[in-house]
This record gives sequence, structure tokens and C-alpha cells, in this order.
Amino acid sequence: MTSQPPRGGEAKSVIELPAPRLRGEVSLESALATRRSIRDYGDAPLSPEDVSQLLWAAQGVTAPDGGRTAPSAGALYPLEIFLVAGNVASLDAGVYQYQPPGHTIVRLSAGDRRGPLAGAALGQECLREAAAVIVFSAVFERTKEKYGERTTRYVHLEAGHAAQNVCLQATALGLGAVPVGAFDAAAVHRALDLPAEVRVVYLIPVGKRE
Repeated sequence: MTSQPPRGGEAKSVIELPAPRLRGEVSLESALATRRSIRDYGDAPLSPEDVSQLLWAAQGVTAPDGGRTAPSAGALYPLEIFLVAGNVASLDAGVYQYQPPGHTIVRLSAGDRRGPLAGAALGQECLREAAAVIVFSAVFERTKEKYGERTTRYVHLEAGHAAQNVCLQATALGLGAVPVGAFDAAAVHRALDLPAEVRVVYLIPVGKRE
């Protein structure tokens, strides 16, 4: 991963991710057959390539018109993806926001937040022990302007699509992952000091299998 100097006076640095691979050694059918919820992880760090593939699977841009890896009602893309890094090679511990155009991440805050995140999620140890946690959040207003009362349904469907992409990608990479829905959303927001406009909807801890 390479870091670019801040632009426009911003204190936040932009980190380029390795280019995502479009071919792997594991078929989709094999990933579907072997995907399981894994809550126990080894001590080995995730690689930059692992992180790149997981974030790309969640919301990577795959078409010239901005289409992404997961479908979105009205192509409004309300999801915002954050990476809580704790044990990632060549990446300092901290909270990062994924930027689909350009396939980069921006560090929002420094320091290992896995402990506070686990506390906000009813003490689930998988969040503390994972090498990293992918946080799915959404700006509901992007969808609400067009879809009104259907907004919550559509955003939650979209989060499910993207989360399954991540779980299948983790399986294809030989990693362990588990979808987590039991958490205090406001407490997660505070623990990670996320932007005010987003609401947390899903967590996926990821790590090397033991």
C-alpha cells in the first residue's frame, strides 16, 4: 500500500490499495459450498492484497458508468464501507473509509479500535480477535429521496448483498469471516468516531483461519 500526501490542506492521507484480482483459484460454486461462519482466528496478519479484495468485493467499481459489485436500488449507492484495521501488514491500526472510485482508503482515525468495537457489540470476542473488521454503514438519505418509505428495506437488502460478497471473497481467500448483527449501533458509531451522516448496519470480522 502506498500513501499519498494530503491534498487541499486535508489532514487525512489517501492510501492506494493493490489492484483487485479478477480471477482466483477458487470457483464461485466451491466458495458457496464451503462458506461457513468462522469466529476464531489465528495470529497472522491480513495482507494488503487480502484487504484490497475484501473491500472490492463489498463495493468495488466494476463498470464504466460506476456500477459496483453489489446491486443498488436506483444505483444510488447509500453504503459506506469502513475498515477497522488491527493486524494488517503494512497498514497502521486505525479506522479507514473505503473510496470505491480509485480503489483507495482514507484513514479517519489512528489506534486499535477492535476492543471498543467488541464492547459495543455485546462483548463478542470475534471482533476483538479478528485481524480487521469491515463495517457496513449507510447514508439513508441517498435512497430516501427517491424511494421514501421503502428506503430501509432497500438499504438493508443492499447491505446483505454486499456482505455476502465479502463472505464469499473471504472464503475464496482462505480466510475466516462471520456476519455480525448484534450490536448497539450508536455505541459502534461512537467507538469508531464515524462521520455523523452514516448509520451502522452490519459488521464482518475477518482473520486468518487457525
